[in-house]
Amino acid sequence: MRTFRQTLLGCGIIFLAIQFVRPPKNSAAGPDPRDILVHHPAPPAVQEILRNACYDCHSNTTRYPWYAEIQPFSWWLATHINDGKKHLNFSAFFDYSTKRADHKLEEAAEEVLAGKMPLPSYTLAHPEARLSPEQIQALTTWITSVRSRILSAAPEHDTP
Repeated sequence: MRTFRQTLLGCGIIFLAIQFVRPPKNSAAGPDPRDILVHHPAPPAVQEILRNACYDCHSNTTRYPWYAEIQPFSWWLATHINDGKKHLNFSAFFDYSTKRADHKLEEAAEEVLAGKMPLPSYTLAHPEARLSPEQIQALTTWITSVRSRILSAAPEHDTP
């Protein structure tokens, strides 16, 4: 019984200690001038979709849930967000070349249409991020229009 108490106490001390090791928050001070919505405004319904289903993991403006203050959940979220931004960062969209921007949007539309995005683990905790067929249509239509504008505005040497 003594070993059990010592183990429990040790686990409690470790749990308390890790609460002080926090990853940096993914929260920009204000709107980024490189954000896709700055250069390619979307209808209000599409903006809402992007904010509810995409921007927490694919931008520099994450809305953190209450459990983000508890370790090790915060570490898991930080890893998730960093991975999402590595694949597509709407806040830094205009850092991409024309070819890369077009490809990123093409992949985004494919992932949404296939039901792979937003991730099921995300929609479990954020039911407002579950996309209806109408929302999927609105989002992919906007993505297609942005791709067309990007490609038509690109210099010939920068197009795919």
